[in-house]
Amino acid sequence: MKLYDMVELAGRNLREAGLRNSLTTLGIGVGVASLVAMVSLGLGLERLFSKQLGRSGLFDSVFVTARQETRALRPGQPAETGPPKPLDDSARKALGEIPDVVEVYSNFTAVGEFRLEAAKPEDSHFSIIGGLPPSARGSEAFDEFQGQFYSSDNSAEVILLAQFARALLGLPQQPQSADQKLTQEQVNQLLGKNLILRYAERSAGPPPPAAGDPAGSSSDTSAFNVVRREQALKIVGVVTNEPYRGMRQGMTSVLLPVSFAESLNMVQPGDVRSLISPTQGKRYNSLTVRVARSKQVPQVEEQIKKLGFTAFSLMDASRGLALAFKILDTFLGIFGSLALVVASLGIVNTLVMAILERRREIGIMKALGASDGDVKRIFFVEAGTMGVLGGSLGVGMGWLIGRIINFGANQYLQRNLDAKPQDFWYVSLWLVIFAVLFSVLVSLFAGLYPASRAARLDPVQALRHD
Repeated sequence: MKLYDMVELAGRNLREAGLRNSLTTLGIGVGVASLVAMVSLGLGLERLFSKQLGRSGLFDSVFVTARQETRALRPGQPAETGPPKPLDDSARKALGEIPDVVEVYSNFTAVGEFRLEAAKPEDSHFSIIGGLPPSARGSEAFDEFQGQFYSSDNSAEVILLAQFARALLGLPQQPQSADQKLTQEQVNQLLGKNLILRYAERSAGPPPPAAGDPAGSSSDTSAFNVVRREQALKIVGVVTNEPYRGMRQGMTSVLLPVSFAESLNMVQPGDVRSLISPTQGKRYNSLTVRVARSKQVPQVEEQIKKLGFTAFSLMDASRGLALAFKILDTFLGIFGSLALVVASLGIVNTLVMAILERRREIGIMKALGASDGDVKRIFFVEAGTMGVLGGSLGVGMGWLIGRIINFGANQYLQRNLDAKPQDFWYVSLWLVIFAVLFSVLVSLFAGLYPASRAARLDPVQALRHD
């Protein structure tokens, strides 16, 4: 029997018992919809998690420190051979030449005293200063940014944290858990104004003489003078949340372009270490290496370690989270498949009833020369057709269920938590293909018993059936 004839015959048989076959197909669709809805929820949460953390700029970054700085922090780590390499300008240049590296910038942190240009000297505030690279503009911290980003990486401009901006305006401080966002009128009072920064500059100068030595005879070239400086900074924006939160020393309140901050040559916490372990040239406490794609982080991290530095990335810590999401997706898929397994019982029932109703038809086909294999294939085609139709219907229903629940969840979050809309469900192409194929396979498996039973019918007994 030709394939076309079997498909045509199977279609005619399905149409004859339309209501029963439609209900069976609908049951398959409900099972597939349950599978698609549950798995797409797991995929959506994983995608949302990766997207949010990816936008933070932390998952595509490698944090680099000199090897000697972290050796004492890991008592169980085996001692490394060879002299430690300083994290200086030459090291920074070498890191920038590694393939797939987009930028290398220092994790700048310093302390300064600030006041508005028109304010009295006693109305000053001390704060921690942080440096921002140009790529920070894409961080999710700037989703609620008020103002504009730096005009260049070397401009004398400043972005304020909202809490520090409130202090400059003399507004009451809000708790950390409260919304720190300023009104547009309050922000306009700061934008374009000059903020006076008073800081300690690390200035090169003659080293102090050693005890018992004539003045100027010391060979220690690591010493430096500390000079008090002032710098006017133009306020260009206010941001509610700190970018790269948790990766700095302390809570920063004032953000400068990182290149401009480095040019000020401020005294930083690590400068005390330089006096104890003198080296030539400028040294960095730590550097951040940003990679083009997060999947390239492990290779870049390995290259940095080969250069003799200590490297760490959040990709190392996120592997466990990725595994947890895979396990979650697996369990959601298993529970979602249970409804499809139940629906397969409906296929068995439908096809068994079809055998009882079509005994005479089966007998005539076998009397005319149809083999047992032909009869089996007819029932397999019927079961597969219900699987394809039910799978396609289920994918659409699963997508629709996800959209409805996603809409309801976003409405609740917006009204009660003032949160932005998010996609918690994600139906990927491979999930659609897998769901339809799984539906067909389950349907074919469910059709094994009815097809075998139909093939075993004795044509003489079948023709006698009324």
